[in-house]
Amino acid sequence: MAAYETDVETHKAKLADIDDESGDENTERGNWSSKLDFLLSCLGYAVGLGNVWRFPYLCYRNGGGAFFIPYCIALAFLGIPIFLLELAIGQYSSSGPFTCWKYSPIFTGIGYGMFIVSALVAIYYNMIIAWAFFYLFASFTDELPWQSCGDWSTNLCYDNVKILNKTWESCNGNNRWGKVWEANVTQGICYETGMLNKKEGVRAYLDADKAKDYFPRTLPSQEYFDNYVTGSGYSSGYDDLGGVRWQLALCYLLAFICVILALSKSIKTSGKVVYFTATFPYIVLVILFIRGLMLEGMEEGIRFYITPDLNRLSDAQVWKDAAVQIFFSLSASWGGLIALASYNKFHNDLLRDTLIVTFGNCLTSVFAGFVIFSYLGYLSTYMGLPVDEVAKSGPSLTFVVYPFAVTKMPISPLWAILFFVMLITLGVDSEFVLVETVITSLMDRFPKLRKYKLFTVMTCCLLFFLLGLTLTTDVCNNCKNCVLQFFVTQCDFIDRET
Repeated sequence: MAAYETDVETHKAKLADIDDESGDENTERGNWSSKLDFLLSCLGYAVGLGNVWRFPYLCYRNGGGAFFIPYCIALAFLGIPIFLLELAIGQYSSSGPFTCWKYSPIFTGIGYGMFIVSALVAIYYNMIIAWAFFYLFASFTDELPWQSCGDWSTNLCYDNVKILNKTWESCNGNNRWGKVWEANVTQGICYETGMLNKKEGVRAYLDADKAKDYFPRTLPSQEYFDNYVTGSGYSSGYDDLGGVRWQLALCYLLAFICVILALSKSIKTSGKVVYFTATFPYIVLVILFIRGLMLEGMEEGIRFYITPDLNRLSDAQVWKDAAVQIFFSLSASWGGLIALASYNKFHNDLLRDTLIVTFGNCLTSVFAGFVIFSYLGYLSTYMGLPVDEVAKSGPSLTFVVYPFAVTKMPISPLWAILFFVMLITLGVDSEFVLVETVITSLMDRFPKLRKYKLFTVMTCCLLFFLLGLTLTTDVCNNCKNCVLQFFVTQCDFIDRET
């Protein structure tokens, strides 16, 4: 009996050691150094670029404040349950997307689907981070390069939108000859539609409203992004590949170097990096919000953002957008949550972590909407246009609209630097987990690779970099929105239905 009691005490002592955060429960795969490492990694994975460039746009497009209703319902009945399910699968199996289905082999295809989606998105997502790096480096100057038209701009570039909008009003009744590329809208010249396509002499004239539609001017920030950064403006079609833009390729390489450094020792290093990358965006968002409250017209933008249109709730598209945004924002069903949770200790409180991350993610989206629309309200006032004409989604918001807005503010390089550093930290968190999902899956499938973690990480990143070089060409940048839409939404739903 004494020996039995001694064994029991010894077993309890071992369990106590296991529960201690300082030791690894799974000596083969390892565990998170602390619970906070895991929590911040999940939060950084969930809170990404979609919170800044997609959610605010969906709100304005789907009834403003009324969109919060289907969004919260989708969170309660879709987001939280699936988020909790994925964490549970990873934690209680201590396996990544490939091997967590070993007790139910019929579902193995789901794991392969998660692996493929994570790999494809990782290649494209890092290109967005590369764009942010490009803009960050370009912001270290006295005058932002996209503040006015430059050598990279076309004849449609116009950097004084105030004058442009006013001069169209006085365009009626003028009869002047000229050429489109020599046009000066301050003279009130209007051109016929056919001439615009042929670049020939003027033969007829349009009234002001039609001229504005047929002869659109473009912002310097739009042409800077299309012509100088991505080169998509120079592509004549999908059969015109163009060359690799070496400046963008170097930024793309830098983004992968950041991933390699963060994952050099797997979760032991990435778990510490997220202490900065997961918290710094909130500091910048607060700073940008305070600055946004000081801008003229900010109240118009915020009013546009939150004013509810309850009639929109009868539209099925609104509910679809809410469901897609929940999955997109929480990064559910991509395999990353399973990979992260697989390094948890067996008795970790999953429900607590789920509620903290899901509610934290959604509150971040709402707050980011206030920040973005305060600047859109300012830009709307400055340009003399309705808010809905300056509100954009996706790369156009983060790399065209906001950069143009900061050029009209004092100390514009400072606000540009803060914004693009925030974008980088938002992006790399998600990129860490996307690549970690691939690495974890491979190491679980081929356990011998665990001895060569750094080599495995470097090999995967090198392969992704080489495949992603096509994204630095003119034609691939021309279809960037198509790639984003397909891999972020369509692949997501295919993966869930597998």
